[in-house]
Amino acid sequence: MREERRKIVVGITGASGAIYAKRCLAWLSELAANGGVEFAVCASPTAPEVWALECGGDMREQIGERLWGVRDFKAPFASGSAGWDAMLVVPCSMGTVARIAHGISDSLLTRAADVMLKERRTLVVVLRETPLSLVHLENLTALVRAGVVVLPAMPSFYTRPESIDALVDTVVGRIMDHLEVDAPRVRRWGEKT
Repeated sequence: MREERRKIVVGITGASGAIYAKRCLAWLSELAANGGVEFAVCASPTAPEVWALECGGDMREQIGERLWGVRDFKAPFASGSAGWDAMLVVPCSMGTVARIAHGISDSLLTRAADVMLKERRTLVVVLRETPLSLVHLENLTALVRAGVVVLPAMPSFYTRPESIDALVDTVVGRIMDHLEVDAPRVRRWGEKT
């Protein structure tokens, strides 16, 4: 029998947009403290460098024991039999998109994504790249055909956000929706302030 609590893997790559990953981890941490989710983190080799540049500080220290090594295939989410429900890759580099689209499991992050695909579980990739080349679009199309949710980090403006955090939250709220976890801070279209 499956647990009620959602088990979510968060992959972080070296693409620009570490602020989205940091905010997702903060929301998931709040949900985990209330028993709503369990989550673990894996990262590409360049993710810590971009995190330090964009968010400040050491990503490994800030995430702590939830962060698995780049090639630590003993992580529970590296196997489909462990029953993890969903994976988020935020931000997702185009190199990672290509590896996932073509089944190249050369790191824990891409192996975990491959597990989500083969088990037909939720995989959300949050790209933060512009402009997109034909190669990017073809790889993204392959992911969509495989059932992946491609969610570009495109903030909405109808809430008239007054800060960068508020803009980021419009994207993070959509991410949480697709992971099927509560996003109480999200103002929905048509809701009054």
